[in-house]
Formats: sequence, structure tokens, C-alpha cells
Amino acid sequence: SSLVSSVKLPKEEGMLPPKKLKFSYAELSKATGEFSTSNMIGQGSFGFVYRGILGEGGLLVAVKVLNLTRKGAFKSFVAECEALRNIRHRNLIKIITICSSIDSHGVDFKALVYEYMQNGSLEEWLHHSNDQHDVCDLSLIQRLHIAIDIAYAIEYLHHHCQPPIIHGDLKPSNVLLDHDMVAHVGDFGLAKFLYTCQVDDVETPSSSIGIKGTVGYVAPEYGMGSEASMAGDVYSFGILLLEMFIRKRPTDSMFNDGLTIHEFAMKALPQRVMEIVDPLLLLEIRTNNSKNGCGDGRGGIEECLVALITIGVLCSMESPIDRTLEMRDVVAKLCAAREAFLSVYDLM
Repeated sequence: SSLVSSVKLPKEEGMLPPKKLKFSYAELSKATGEFSTSNMIGQGSFGFVYRGILGEGGLLVAVKVLNLTRKGAFKSFVAECEALRNIRHRNLIKIITICSSIDSHGVDFKALVYEYMQNGSLEEWLHHSNDQHDVCDLSLIQRLHIAIDIAYAIEYLHHHCQPPIIHGDLKPSNVLLDHDMVAHVGDFGLAKFLYTCQVDDVETPSSSIGIKGTVGYVAPEYGMGSEASMAGDVYSFGILLLEMFIRKRPTDSMFNDGLTIHEFAMKALPQRVMEIVDPLLLLEIRTNNSKNGCGDGRGGIEECLVALITIGVLCSMESPIDRTLEMRDVVAKLCAAREAFLSVYDLM
């Protein structure tokens, strides 16, 4: 495709030399051990992600191989190429190169090569199984840092890109953590450009859009045919924020008969927030209070958690008209919550 071949990747220091920004199928196959299942680190709607070691320098990468037999996979590949071609932000996954070729059987092969994120996905950290010994529980301040990282990434896409970009599939498995636990938002396979005529019209019906996104995180209006919008990303962020501090997936079995994670959180505001947050956070607060011999920190921390749950609830209102916060407002409120938290009790 001429669109794919025209993708120009931003120059980035510390990456591969500019003259070696293209890799063949054979090189990617070798880097991933012939796309070995032992190197598979993730899978999505349109393909699989493998850990790989590229070139003589031994650069660690993540190789996303599209399953082109899946309907929409090629469209997803083009959307991701287009979205990533000109954007650069510390909290977005960096793309190193793309590969549009044929495999060893002569079949079309499409892959995207990203920087490798050593600490995996937020999904793994929030909902790890007992056999994941290398994954620990996230502290309150770590969760807050990560939430702010994600908010900064989406705020950049919405308010600092021309035209603005809608991510369209924000969820914990699409948030990756680097060596320093800095969050990077990835997977732009459902990304959409927002042109001027759409900015203020969040409910324009479109018979072609369908429900795209992930159940539990996708904005309700998308199910009624609405176009992708900033308000849709705000909704997904709100659900993600609630999940991070309650540590329940929006699809958890406890959310049934009309009770959603949004309703659950809203009913707890403000007095009962400490009853619904992740018990591990309460344990952390008690442990630190007793260790430091201070019993007065709980009030300030409770205030911080109330602020965070309130932001999550405001972002995930059912109607887009009621979602009055934009991502720049969300960033400001989260940063204020972090400042207040650190001034009361420094857990860093």
C-alpha cells in the first residue's frame, strides 16, 4: 500500500541507525526464534506480539505480527501506521519500524516493531496470578504515577496533535510499563483522526462505525452508532482509573443486574470510598502508618482516594453530554491529587 510505504518514522536517538530502519521477514523471524510461542508476550484482536532481539547490537524489541486472515486486521495495521507516523511523547509506545513483506510461504506479512517494555502490561500488574512471582503489588503512589502517565498520553493525542487522535481502545492491557515503571500507551489499531467537523459533535450517528473497542471499556454511545470521539476516550480512561484503585475489572461477575463499576463507585462517594478500594491499598496505609508512628495520615490519604474515585466517576458518566471533563482537566485534577497526597504522606 502506498499509504504504508509512505510512513516516515520520527528520528529517535538511541534507536537503530537510520539506514537500518527496515527489516525483512527473515530478520524478524530470526529475532523472535521463528515467532516461537516461548517468545510470545501478548495477543490482541488482530495478531500476536513477540519479544525479539534485533541485529548485532542485540536491541530488545516487541514485534506485533498481524493476523491478516482476521477481518479488519489490515485496516488496523494502516490505522496504527498512520497514527504513529508523526506523534512522539514519553508516555506513548515508540515504534521503531514496520515490515510489509511476504513470509516464507509467500503469504502477505505485516508487522510493527516497537521498543520493548520490560515490566509488561498494567493488566498483568493489576490482575496477576499467584504464579507470576516477578510481578508485585502496585503501591498507591505507583498507581497514581501510572494514571497520570496515561492521562498525559491521551491529553497529548487529544489536544496537541493536528488533527486530534482518538485512541479508541484504552484498557490495562494496552498500557505498558518500562524499566522505571513509567507507563506507555500502545495499540493504535482502532485509532481515529478527529477532523474539525467532528470536534463538538460527539453523537453523530454513523451506520459504518459499529461497536469497536473492548467490552467494559468502550463508551456506551459507540454501541448506538456514535462516531469515535474525545468523550469516548474520556469514558474509557474513567473506567480504567476506577479499575486501578478498586482492582476490579468492569466485566467482573459482581457487576450484573444493571450494577456497573461506575455505579458501584458512585454509590460509595464520598463516605464509603475506603470500603470499595483495593484492600491492598488499605493494608499499605496501615503498615506505613504504624512503621512511621503516625496515625494522622489516613485522613489525607482518604481524601486523595475520594478525589481519584470522583475523577473516575465523572469521566465514566453514561451520557457523553454529562462527561464535562476533557483530558487536560483530568491531568490537572490528577496532578493536584498527587501533590496533596505527597504533602500529607510521602510513600516514595
